[in-house]
Amino acid sequence: MKFFPMFLRMADRDVIVVGGGETAAQKARLLLKTEARITFVAPHLDDELQALVTEGRASHSTGQITPDTFRGAALTFVGTGCPGLDASIHALVQVAGALVNVVDQPHLCEANTPSLVDRDPLVVAIGTEGAAPVLARQIKTHLEQVLEPNLGDLVALGGRLRSAAMQHVHKDKRRAFWRWVYADRPRQLFARGAAREAAELIKAAIKHGAAPDDAGQGSVTVVSVGSPEPDLMTLRAVQRLQEADMVIAADPDFAPILELARRDADRLIVGKDHGTATWLLSDQRKAALSECETGARVVWLVAQRDAERASFGLSNETEIIPAVQQ
Repeated sequence: MKFFPMFLRMADRDVIVVGGGETAAQKARLLLKTEARITFVAPHLDDELQALVTEGRASHSTGQITPDTFRGAALTFVGTGCPGLDASIHALVQVAGALVNVVDQPHLCEANTPSLVDRDPLVVAIGTEGAAPVLARQIKTHLEQVLEPNLGDLVALGGRLRSAAMQHVHKDKRRAFWRWVYADRPRQLFARGAAREAAELIKAAIKHGAAPDDAGQGSVTVVSVGSPEPDLMTLRAVQRLQEADMVIAADPDFAPILELARRDADRLIVGKDHGTATWLLSDQRKAALSECETGARVVWLVAQRDAERASFGLSNETEIIPAVQQ
């Protein structure tokens, strides 16, 4: 990656937008979603930007542009509409040492504006390092359809109740509790507009000290791997990897697939990790069941030819799914 993806705290920080037309307005519309202090630097502002200044939501500077204009700014956008002028202003921003985005000139950008799916405080950012903005917008459109419009309200409620959950829900049960909140009954209720019922359900679970008894059960998912290429994985296989507390890879060749798993999930690669060189499917099954009994969600990556044998002896509820798109 040429760009490191991260979110910047913008509350009470200065952002400079050089330009007074539509290009500057596009950046301003995004910045107004944050708590940043916005300053427009331009001889004149269009009606939209002037209204923001009049309302006290932004400031306007018409003075000479120097490195001091940008010194101390958390972020600078340069978009005057003149590529040559923008490039010369970029040089001044660099002298000041400020982070800069020059509109439509990727080679001058130290920061890029991603496509956003906004479910505040849940925000999904999609970037292509300027290589394929059309694709980023296509992905944004897909995610807009997948994530329910009021999902941010549930996330905000979870944030407000986080301290209470830490106090009343034991750390060993906390992951299962939050999984239940965001993937089970509370989210379903929020999605259909029953926010009060969902909130009461979550608060009752916190008081009880855990998610409902039937929500924290462990599981084993056998993923039948025909190819170790991560980009060929089915959506369901990726979802199970993202939910997994532990991933067991039956073959070291499956290691690239582990990149799709949750970062804090435990990983066990048979034949590579110490003590597993002679493990048979039966040994792997025993390890999977042992983790499952603790309430963990286990994903077991097994070669396609061994998938049915691997599932022998597991419960009837064990899920067997193909890893590779057909």
